[in-house]
Amino acid sequence: MKKKIRYYRILWLKHDLPAGLSVFLVALPLCLGIALASGAPIYAGLLSGIIGGLLVSVISGSQLGVSGPAAGLTTLVAASIISLGDYKIFLLAVMVAGMFQIALGLFKLGVIANYFPSSVIKGMLAAIGIILISKQIPLAIGYNQPDFWSSGFLQLFSPKNFLGNVENFYLHSTRGVFIISAISLAVLLLLQQPFAKKLKVIPAPLLVVIIGIGFNFLFKEMSSSLALKPTQLVTIPANVFSSIVFPDFSKFFSNIEIWKDGIIIGLLATLETLLCVEAVDKLDTRNRITPVNRELIAQGIGNLTCGILGAIPITAVVVRGAANANAGGRTKLSAFTHGLFLLLAVLLVPFALNMIPYATLAAILLVTGFNLTKPRLYANMWRLGWKQFLPFLFTIIVILSTDLLIGVSIGLLISIYFIVQNNFKAEYKITKTLHHDVEEYLIHLNSNVTFLNKVKLRKALDQIPEYSILTIDGSHCNFVDYDILEIISEYHNKAHDRHIEVHLIGIEKVSVTDLH
Repeated sequence: MKKKIRYYRILWLKHDLPAGLSVFLVALPLCLGIALASGAPIYAGLLSGIIGGLLVSVISGSQLGVSGPAAGLTTLVAASIISLGDYKIFLLAVMVAGMFQIALGLFKLGVIANYFPSSVIKGMLAAIGIILISKQIPLAIGYNQPDFWSSGFLQLFSPKNFLGNVENFYLHSTRGVFIISAISLAVLLLLQQPFAKKLKVIPAPLLVVIIGIGFNFLFKEMSSSLALKPTQLVTIPANVFSSIVFPDFSKFFSNIEIWKDGIIIGLLATLETLLCVEAVDKLDTRNRITPVNRELIAQGIGNLTCGILGAIPITAVVVRGAANANAGGRTKLSAFTHGLFLLLAVLLVPFALNMIPYATLAAILLVTGFNLTKPRLYANMWRLGWKQFLPFLFTIIVILSTDLLIGVSIGLLISIYFIVQNNFKAEYKITKTLHHDVEEYLIHLNSNVTFLNKVKLRKALDQIPEYSILTIDGSHCNFVDYDILEIISEYHNKAHDRHIEVHLIGIEKVSVTDLH
């Protein structure tokens, strides 16, 4: 036992401690930025990161996965907070999301992500990227009262949200923010280039935070008009836990929207988590596979705790997981360590966090949004053909026009349409031959023929001319739906009236009952 403890201590000191520190440096600015983008209190993002690190990592079966607030949920969280009208009520929706995920895990429904076409998922993430960019532009250009967002992307351009803010733009902005944002974006984009890999001594998000703090300090020392206003800096109370908002449990059953939003948040968080798990498992050099149902239970408990303690919802996050793997993390202790560092930062150095300009966080999220909706993604989807591109494109358009749930639903329907269309084409084949001046038709049924083929099969049978011979061959079928058997049997019974000779191979006739 002592040898085992010593082994894990050495493993932690040599691998998981430095990896945890690296993930902490990546997660800190993202926790702040995602809370900002979500329209939630800034501390809520840090609290989510702490819960993801200290609680979820212990319950999860993932060795390299790291949980925390995710950019993919910002749109949904922001819209939900606005629609519910009170952050305390929104926290109830987070609790519902957690309970929903726990139920999915207990009923072993972790395979749910496999039923969402990749084109729809990519479209959803691309739309989230566009919305994320649109929400951060006001902060990046120095507008310190960004009320540009209400429910849909098109609302950005309504007189209430856009024109009114433009009129007052110069009252709320400073030139210093332009400089900090431009430099931050330049550094982030530069460090994404292949040649800059050797320059990454510290994580890029942390580097731009340091740069932003440094420039603002320089502006102040010069007594320059470029200095940022207090409203353009992160504000975290010295005693953050005294300002935490808790859910209003008395409203739990008062509004159906709480449950609707909670289930949608839970579903999206589940999809993001399962996609992340798949991606991070591929980065594990030891080929360890995460048990997905246990992961959903862990995420559910994490989100239930987030709702109770006043934090925004969490998922497993690819950026953090990838940072963990690249930094040499070996076990879940690295994720736990990152959560511990976040907690210590909030407790011991909140004054340092309050020096961070919102502009640097906006720059980080602008790049995050761009990575979700790169032009190369659209080009790749186009090359895959209409059956992939149309669901992808319509998912984006509808999400931007309405909301995420409707957009994903429309994308799914379009994907299902193409599946049905392919099914029509694939499940039977008609050939025509001429023998002794008599037309002979062969309808060859393939492996599985379902009710989806009813309309087209009936149309094909109706087009068989009189005084011909028709053979329907189902000898190679694994399954023929009863509806199809009924259509064939009914046609066989009436074919003599049209002087058509029908032969059935491998198809058992069924009794046809008239409807009165």
